[in-house]
Amino acid sequence: MPGYEFFLASSLEKVFPMRRPAAMAEGERLSVWPGARCAVQLVYTAQNGAPGMPVQRFAVSVQGAPVRAVLRSVELIPSDFPCYENSDEHYLTREPGLFPDLLAPLEQPLVMPLPRQYRAVWLSWTLPENAAPGTYHVVVEARALSRETQPNGEVHEEVAAAGLAFACRFTLCVGAAPLPAQTLLHTEWFHTDCLAQYYGVPVFGEEYWRITENFIRAAGREHGINMLLTPVFTPPLDTPVGGERPTVQLVGVRRNAGVYSFDFTRLARWTELCRRYGVDYLEMPHLFTQWGAAATPKIVAAEDGVQKRIFGWDVPAHSGEYRAFLRAFLPALRAELARLGYDDAHVYYHISDEPSAGQADAYRAARAQAADLLEGCHVADALSSLTFYRQGLVSTPICANDHIQPFLEEKVPGLWVYYCCAQGNLVPNRFFAMESARSRVMGVLMYLYRIEGFLHWGYNFYNAKFSLRPIDPFRVTHADYGFPSGDAFLVYPGADGTPLSSVRAEVQSDALLDLRALQELERLAGRAFTEALVYENAPMRPITFFEYPRDAAYLLALRERVADELEKRM
Repeated sequence: MPGYEFFLASSLEKVFPMRRPAAMAEGERLSVWPGARCAVQLVYTAQNGAPGMPVQRFAVSVQGAPVRAVLRSVELIPSDFPCYENSDEHYLTREPGLFPDLLAPLEQPLVMPLPRQYRAVWLSWTLPENAAPGTYHVVVEARALSRETQPNGEVHEEVAAAGLAFACRFTLCVGAAPLPAQTLLHTEWFHTDCLAQYYGVPVFGEEYWRITENFIRAAGREHGINMLLTPVFTPPLDTPVGGERPTVQLVGVRRNAGVYSFDFTRLARWTELCRRYGVDYLEMPHLFTQWGAAATPKIVAAEDGVQKRIFGWDVPAHSGEYRAFLRAFLPALRAELARLGYDDAHVYYHISDEPSAGQADAYRAARAQAADLLEGCHVADALSSLTFYRQGLVSTPICANDHIQPFLEEKVPGLWVYYCCAQGNLVPNRFFAMESARSRVMGVLMYLYRIEGFLHWGYNFYNAKFSLRPIDPFRVTHADYGFPSGDAFLVYPGADGTPLSSVRAEVQSDALLDLRALQELERLAGRAFTEALVYENAPMRPITFFEYPRDAAYLLALRERVADELEKRM
């Protein structure tokens, strides 16, 4: 009879088929708080194979936890473009292959070990706000099925498997009280045209709204996203010069004899969904195109009863007609958003994405088109050049994490951070080929540097680069060789219109939980004490976005130290 092995691994292990992950110690502790989520992985393998096809299955059960475990299979996803050539030496691999990323629901709690392969089940627990605090001794058991009827009617019976079982144990410690709500502003760009294209549904049809609601629900309730890119007009993002993406414009526009009027009915439906799922902030699409703010975004309007595109790449940013549109649109939009529960304090506007230092004049001219109309509003843009802040062009910089140091030295208040495809050398990111700790450490970094917001461009971008065509994200994970796998999307489109989470999404959620725990410890014990705790086992001084603890053990130990200190004070 083949030999089998089952053991637990932390959520920071990436379980590759041909590489044995680090095992948790028997009874190892994992701390969490009421209202939060935690996870471990059950790793399994067949040490040798029986003749013929593998058929032995094991039933997985969990006892001792305060709530029922959710079991998901860690599925292998292909990548033939895991990193750029200038990537550093800290990647798990630079080679193409299969990567553990997709978390697929298990229809039944059954697994079938395969010879010479490690596989994993992701076990997670979402604790209610009123979860009873205390220590729980959790047992994860895998018990062999000694008799099973196959779908073809044949009965598989393995007498030697009778009574064969493996028990893996860990200690779940639930804190005395929920942590305060997340204060970090967190947006992941939400691409509804990708949802409509992938599922083959008409934009603004009822199926579109059902699917959109499912993805907003997951964003707000599962992934700590409390700000959502809201397509009041089709966002001018990842669109080739002269091209356009499918229209997803929420606001109806009419232009009669040069006079504009607006229909906010669909926007009202959108904001109701956002409020329902904890999205307290809205992010408006960029008022001008990428790569230099040279043109206007795609906007459609009914003119004399005919729908037509009235702005786009062919209309320059300095257009007088566009200024007339903004003079009508922005005041009306601000008033309507306030009526819908999103006042100026809860709305962020953009001018143009990622302008370079050489595009400062073009950015300044575009900004002048809207500056007076956005008086009193948050205006933020992703950028790498400090020049824009020093010249007063961007009041809220969203800095690339590999260009953030000058902004920190300048002591810019209210600083945001982002990473995308370009941030693949030394700094944290969430590519398939990176260790999970490299993503989760962002929680510690954002605490140390008092970061107020985090932005990522790819929650569900299921297109090739420049949106030239839709792609299948289960097969093409790099936007047609545009970005390293893991950059373009955080969730996968499930068959029923519900998003499927990823290892990367769950690890990022843990980073946000680390941040909240550190902030609460600071409230109770002070900043100096909390920072000293962060540095307690760190091998470098100072911790920066380029130099930080890279191993999982540091983050796991820090979580437990913070939990202990919180328990003393609650």
